[in-house]
Amino acid sequence: MHAFDVIGDPVRQRILELLLLEEQSAGAVAAAIGKEFNISQPAVSQHLRVLRENGFATVRAEGTRRLYSVDTAPLQDMDEWLQPFRAFWTGRLDALGTELARGRRARRTTRSPANPSTTKE
Repeated sequence: MHAFDVIGDPVRQRILELLLLEEQSAGAVAAAIGKEFNISQPAVSQHLRVLRENGFATVRAEGTRRLYSVDTAPLQDMDEWLQPFRAFWTGRLDALGTELARGRRARRTTRSPANPSTTKE
């Protein structure tokens, strides 16, 4: 399975977000994801298996519990693969940041006490 197919699923994305916070038991992940997405424990287990088999998650046994955590290697590989494409959006994001800053300045200027016609009385 291609890395983008693995993390393209919203349930698996959310599992990774939870595992980024801290290592969690399979039961804790199943409870949180099951509640949020209204899916069964076996369905969550399948998503955990996909993440594990594709290298996005690791599992270790602690007694009878299975503790999952994120393995960042595939994410770093994806980041490296995306690097050449960043040039296509970096400039646009910078331009968006500039426009947002202009809008904030314009709003401050129109609400300024120096411009009494825009102040509330």
